[in-house]
Amino acid sequence: MTRFDTTYRDKGLVVMAFPCNQFGGQEPGTEAEIKEFVTKNFQSKFPMSSKVDVMGDKMHPVYKWLQQCFPGDITWNFASKFIVDRNGVCVARFEKEKWEVIEKTLVQVLDTKAEGGEKKEEK
Repeated sequence: MTRFDTTYRDKGLVVMAFPCNQFGGQEPGTEAEIKEFVTKNFQSKFPMSSKVDVMGDKMHPVYKWLQQCFPGDITWNFASKFIVDRNGVCVARFEKEKWEVIEKTLVQVLDTKAEGGEKKEEK
């Protein structure tokens, strides 16, 4: 699996994590415990939000917005992946796709200029 957060960082990629305990109780710890676990076991250096709800009455505003862009239930907070471009435009949603499929879309988005959505010229 490609480490998207390090491989594409120089092209502008920012991976964001949103811990949630609504899926089988898999995130019961405190925010500090979750951060320590992820950093230790996955060497993750990307921003992590506070623990949020991704479904229901207390759904975090980011997930409300993402579901407006891509309707449908969040099946699992680690399975649902969203790509938002530099201009804040929702581009894609992935659930069970292989990393290679996600990476193809990600590379296309990262190769697009921030202004006007034009594709960068190849040299």
